[in-house]
Amino acid sequence: MARSTSWAIWVLCLVVGVFLGLGGYTFFFAEGLSYLSNDPKACMNCHIMREHYDSWVKASHHAVAGCNDCHVPHAFPEKYITKLDNGWHHSKAFTLQNFKEPIRIRRANLVNLQHNCIQCHVTLVGDIAAHRDVEQGTARCTECHRGVGHMSLD
Repeated sequence: MARSTSWAIWVLCLVVGVFLGLGGYTFFFAEGLSYLSNDPKACMNCHIMREHYDSWVKASHHAVAGCNDCHVPHAFPEKYITKLDNGWHHSKAFTLQNFKEPIRIRRANLVNLQHNCIQCHVTLVGDIAAHRDVEQGTARCTECHRGVGHMSLD
């Protein structure tokens, strides 16, 4: 019995070691720590985002808002939960190459984007944001102001 337990422990250690080794290598290779920063260049680690980064550089908000200012919640821990969720989906899609092009914002991120637009511009749009269609999500800032964050990607 002791011999089979010892063998099972070695197999478990090997599996865990391989998992941690591959995970660590992938995290290092993908520059995983950079995604915890607010540097917009971190988004360019994935070549598929290059066009989005370039369009942001040309857009009107370039000087005042980075990727995280618009696309993730500002509060802790929601900011990092969203980054983790996005990172998981982005890395999975990129690894499996099962994403549609052009890439589109997910519903949860669209809600974050709308909230952040209103929060930054609340003094200008407070009355508009109180309308029922905005609260229900049937009217969004980006419908009329499409090129503000990114120049047209269509």
